[in-house]
Amino acid sequence: MRFQVPARLCALLVLALFATPALLPAAGSAPVKTPEAKLAELGIELPEMPAPIANYVRTVRTGNLVFLSGHGPLRPDGGYVTGKVGGDLTLEQGYAAARLTAIALLSSLKGEIGELDKVKRVVRVFGMVNTTPGFVDHSKVINGASDLLVEVLGDRGKHVRAAVGMVSLPIGLAVEIEMVVEVED
Repeated sequence: MRFQVPARLCALLVLALFATPALLPAAGSAPVKTPEAKLAELGIELPEMPAPIANYVRTVRTGNLVFLSGHGPLRPDGGYVTGKVGGDLTLEQGYAAARLTAIALLSSLKGEIGELDKVKRVVRVFGMVNTTPGFVDHSKVINGASDLLVEVLGDRGKHVRAAVGMVSLPIGLAVEIEMVVEVED
C-alpha cells in the first residue's frame, strides 16, 4: 500500500525540518517601522520647503540617484539658523542646526520620491559649517545630520561624508549640507 503526501504539505514539512531560526521571523518581533513612522515617533514633522533662494532646483533625479542641493537649517517657524559655530553658536547648537538641515533634506527627498521607504541608501553627505577661525570640530557638528539619517533610515542612512569649515555660507547659514541618495527604480 502506497501513501502519497500532497505536494503543499511536503513543502511545509521540508520548510519546518530545514529552516534555520535566522531565516524565520522572531516570535513576537515587532514589524519594521517605515521612515515616516520613525519620524513621527521622534516627533518630527517634515516642513514644507520654501522656494530656492537662487537659480537652482532642490533635487535632481538621474536613474536611481537623487542629488540634493545644499540645504540649510530650517527652523519650524520658517527662518534659518544663522551664525558662526565657535562664536555665535556653541558646538551643541551647531549639532542641532545640522539635525534641522537633515530634516529639510528628508523633506525635499520625500517630495522627489514620494515615500522615504524607497531609499536604498544615503550614499554621500557633504557638510559645510560656518565657523570661526581655529574651530576644528566640524565632524561633531555634521554628526547632527548623520545621526538623524541613521535614526530615521537605519543602516540605509549610513553614508560616506565630508565635513568642512567655511569662512561664510549663503545668508549667514550656520550649516549647509548636500546629499546623494540611491533610491528604488
